[in-house]
Amino acid sequence: MELGLGGAKALVTGSTRGIGLAIAKTLAGEGCSVAVCGRDPDQLALTATELKESGTEVFAAALDVTQPDALTNFVDDAANALHGLDLVVANAGGALGGALSDSTGQDWMDSYSLNVAHSVNLLRAARQYLAAAKNPAAVMISSISGSKPAPRAQYGASKAALIYLAGALAHELAEDGIRVNTVSPGSILFPNGGWDQYRTRDPQGFQSFLDRDLPAGRLGTADEVAVVVAFLLSPLAKWINGANIPVDGAQGRPSAGGW
Repeated sequence: MELGLGGAKALVTGSTRGIGLAIAKTLAGEGCSVAVCGRDPDQLALTATELKESGTEVFAAALDVTQPDALTNFVDDAANALHGLDLVVANAGGALGGALSDSTGQDWMDSYSLNVAHSVNLLRAARQYLAAAKNPAAVMISSISGSKPAPRAQYGASKAALIYLAGALAHELAEDGIRVNTVSPGSILFPNGGWDQYRTRDPQGFQSFLDRDLPAGRLGTADEVAVVVAFLLSPLAKWINGANIPVDGAQGRPSAGGW
């Protein structure tokens, strides 16, 4: 299916590994120019080289997305380098601290900053460029943890906030023609990711998790998330706005530990 993304300028945060990298590659494969970022300059350079070798125009910058000024500068510099922005994906995310008694108030604030505040700051900085685009769209990467409670509540709570945020901003940014949606992946397996490390560390526990909570008997892949993101960003999805799309293979609990 032709998604109609050829020539679009896309920006993806947290795009040097896992889901973010898969999204950047998928958009590049659809003919988009891509702006990518990450905290590790070496990994960022490898990502940029790989994308450029596929013939894609690439802008890359090393930064911490929780620093508002750095994120705004990245958006402005990317728009200048790519001659505009049509699409943005707030992918960077994660959680700090452990369970309630094993985490601090700062862990919770930092988790919120990484997941929610970064997404808000990204959309605020990108709005002027998206408003000038023909088919502007934004996707925020949430998680099924945002609707299916699991340990590390600071993570799930901030991901739930993203689902609400997309619905609210879909209304607010409609005046500029900007669509905003969330995609909520289930447990995704990619090299050196958390689930890959868990599979190596505790193969029996990993298999028990698959048997209990994954009807297909496997975890999802980053590419399976990326194609959904690309569709939502495309003009083919022009009547999907303020929605949350789970990509989880009908997964049950989002945590191997359970409760």
